[in-house]
Parts: sequence; C-alpha cells; structure tokens
Amino acid sequence: MRARLILEDGTVYEGTGFGATGESFGEIVFNTGMTGYQEILTDPSYYGQIVTMTYPLIGNYGVNIDDVESSKPHAFGFVVRESADYPSNWRNMERIAEYLERNGIIGISGVDTRSLVRRIRQRGTMKAVLTTLDTPMEKIQETLQGSLPRDQVARVTTASVYRCPGDGPRIVAMDFGMKEGVLRSLLARGCDLTVVPAHTKAEEILNWHPHGIMLSNGPGDPADLPDIVDTVKQLLGKVPIFGICMGHQLLSLACGAKTQKLKFGHHGSNHPVKDLTNGRVYITSQNHEYQVTKESLEGTDLELTHVNQNDGTVEGVRHKIHPAFSVQYHPEARPGPDDSDYLFDRFMDMIEKHYEIPFVGGRN
Repeated sequence: MRARLILEDGTVYEGTGFGATGESFGEIVFNTGMTGYQEILTDPSYYGQIVTMTYPLIGNYGVNIDDVESSKPHAFGFVVRESADYPSNWRNMERIAEYLERNGIIGISGVDTRSLVRRIRQRGTMKAVLTTLDTPMEKIQETLQGSLPRDQVARVTTASVYRCPGDGPRIVAMDFGMKEGVLRSLLARGCDLTVVPAHTKAEEILNWHPHGIMLSNGPGDPADLPDIVDTVKQLLGKVPIFGICMGHQLLSLACGAKTQKLKFGHHGSNHPVKDLTNGRVYITSQNHEYQVTKESLEGTDLELTHVNQNDGTVEGVRHKIHPAFSVQYHPEARPGPDDSDYLFDRFMDMIEKHYEIPFVGGRN
C-alpha cells in the first residue's frame, strides 16, 4: 500500500503504508528512543502530532497490554524506517501494524528517517500530511495551510472525576493529558488519589481537602490555557504543588515567567539534566515542544533547579516562598530510565514537612 508524507515546506517522502488507511494532518516531530514505541503512541502529550522514530527497526518486540500510558494511542501518525512483521518477545500479543490498524492510526515505513529528522532539525517542527489516498497535491497544500487544533488538553483530559484510594496523603491530580506512569508513581507511595478534569476550578479542587496537587503533563501550547494558569495562581500557597512537563510550564506562567516554542522540541529517553540542588546529572525521558525561558525567571519568585545539559534550557524550578516545584521532563519515565523517580519522594517529603505529619502511606 503506497503512502506519502508531505511536509509544510513541500518535501515529499514516499513509502509503504501500514496500520490504518486514510489521511491525517498534524505536526511532524521525531523521537530518539530505541524502544518504547507503544508508550510513545499512547502518551496523550503526542495528541496532534505525527511521530517519527529515529531508531531504524520498530515493532520488533510487538505490542502488549502492559506498555500503555493511556486507554488508546493519541499520535496522529507514525513514521518508521522499517516496521517489523515478525516480532519476537514473550509478552507480544500483536504486530505493530495490527495495533495501529485497530486504533485508526496511519503508519508509513520505508522512509529515510535520517533525512527526515535532519530536515526537521534544520527547518524546525512543521505541519505535515500523512496519506494513503490519491489526494491531489493541490488539495494537500490547502490542508497544510490550515491551523492545527489548539484545544488539545480539552480533547485528552478525563471527562469526569475519578478516585484511586490509598492510606497516604490526599493528592488531587489535574489531568492535562496525564500518563498512567504518573498515577502509578503516586499510588506506589500510598497516595489517596483524586483525578480531576483539566478545567476544574480552584474552589472545587480545594473542596477535596488535598494535601498536595499534581499538575500533569499534556499536549499543546501552555499559553492557550489562561484559565488554568489562573487556577494554578489561586492554588499556589494553599497546598503543596508538583508539576510535570505541561504542569511545569503552567506553574511557571502562574508565577510570571514566560514560555517559548523550541525549534524542534525534546522527544526521547536520553536527555541529560543536571539537578542543581545536588549537582548530579540524570538521564531523563522528555516529550515537549515548549520551554520556560531562562531569562523570564528573573524578577519572579521562581528559582532555577534543573538545567538541560545539551542546550542549557530550563528543566526545573521551585518557588522561593511557597511549597511548589516542577520539572520539564518525565520522572515517571515510561519509556526511559527511572533515574528521576526520587522527585516523587521529594514531593512526599514536601507534603510531610508542610503539614508536619508523618503519613503512613507506602513509600519507595
């Protein structure tokens, strides 16, 4: 099955389609992970994006029911050099092509992904169309002139409140597109967890009498969420806060910092980040298109705590007055190393110190 990937700059990559058929319009990005394709596909932060894998062979260990980060894939397309037709792994349940077809995701193989990634790095993230149809180029160019959705968080957040009981501190998690790995990391520490939709108001959140608030990861531009920024402002100082990825950006905006789009984002599981509080460098899992600008931290009550060792970008902050901190990367990993799992313990320690209560919940 013939497939085409057409970029905003007019570049066309031809290959073989696998998975679903049809046409998809999204933002083309690349991920440098050697493994973890199933976690990547099901990460809600990839909503609206066509994901290119730099590792040349994808699908070699198949698909299973354990390596998922949400109820379904959220990527708008999947680009690989080679798709494995005969996976081999004791957990394998189906081929990647079958998984994509079942979930309506278009894939293309046989693409020179080195050339594609080089173009993205040089030109920056672009809009793209992935199609298995014979759509005329004039029509595709019209599509590429259109706008991408700006309400991604509203499309991936939970539709209703749900609870995961525990005997530890009460945590309210604001779901902006939260990965299940974040939930697992909190539940492993015995947290009594309540997950609320992204646009839940501060008053309703405080009515749950939380000991702490988790601001989750999620897709899109944080500047498109001024109402949520206002909610975070109202919560700041009332209860300890921990933000991850989108949550980090929203906390920073609430404190007066600014965000900016990166040229081609950070997507992978091998990004070195230095924790300035202890001088150690950790290998981290990352997935974001936006950054908090370092210069905008000046004049705010935020202190820089983590720095990316590749490009010097902001990877973490903490509030100088209130119990609140955040990181740009993913301490829950999935995929990637769990070097930064200690940050969840740091959140628990912050809560215990704030309330001067030793919670009895389980701790790693």
